[in-house]
Amino acid sequence: MQESILTTLVLPIALAMIMLGLGLSLKSDDFLRIFKYPKAVTIGLIGQLVILPVIALAIVKIIPMSPAIAVGLIVLALCPCGASSNMITYLAGGDVALAVTLTVFSSIITIFTIPLFTSLAVNSLLGKSAIVALPIGMTMGQIFLITVIPIAMGMYIQHQFPEIARRLEKVINKLAVGFLGLIIILLVAKEWSRLPSLIVQAGTGVMLLNILGMAAGFAISKMLNLNIAQQICVAIEVGIQNGTLAIAITAGILKDAEMAIPAAIYSLFMYLTGFAVIAYSKNLAGHQDRLNES
Repeated sequence: MQESILTTLVLPIALAMIMLGLGLSLKSDDFLRIFKYPKAVTIGLIGQLVILPVIALAIVKIIPMSPAIAVGLIVLALCPCGASSNMITYLAGGDVALAVTLTVFSSIITIFTIPLFTSLAVNSLLGKSAIVALPIGMTMGQIFLITVIPIAMGMYIQHQFPEIARRLEKVINKLAVGFLGLIIILLVAKEWSRLPSLIVQAGTGVMLLNILGMAAGFAISKMLNLNIAQQICVAIEVGIQNGTLAIAITAGILKDAEMAIPAAIYSLFMYLTGFAVIAYSKNLAGHQDRLNES
């Protein structure tokens, strides 16, 4: 009963709420920024959709972990940046407009990339022993329904009823956080007996994915001469994933709670690194101001 409620009700509602909250904050201009900042958007999307999955592949090859944990880590890397990344970008003094644009476009693109590459990961890492199957077409449809449709609904409400959207956004975000907490509690309860070994296996991989993703995003954006605010944004957007979507895919579609452990751990750990980035960025901004004054 617990697993059924988690996979068929709680997960879709939580994810839809998160994406609805994102939609409530969006305007049509957010989709046009790809033409205003083509270089920054391209760099961010390459970091998100190409570099991060490559980092995940390297991690699962180097760090010992069960095949299910490895698949879960790769699914996490394939997911788009989450709504939380926009908040962290704002607090860190990054380019929030660029962050929103990257979140929107990565969410749309990954409708197609997640099912394809997750299927390849399942077949490669689980092989003939796999007891799960990922129907690619159906998975694309499910991801579309619980991500793009709520975003579109939120944008419609924001356009037609901006004051209602402003009030709704605060309530929706609080409910989404509550649902995410419930999901993690249910996953921990289900895997309680094996939790210590799963944390040992997944913890190192999750930390490396998060930290190396941010470092790669910052390095590539700095190397290609984006401004400081854009560098901060790209680092966060590449490093902070939509953990709720990863849980929905692994526990909901693939129906494997063990695969969902990396995303559950990640959903907590990313806030620690997020706060560290905020502190570092504030210090960096202060240092830059002092240089400008001198």
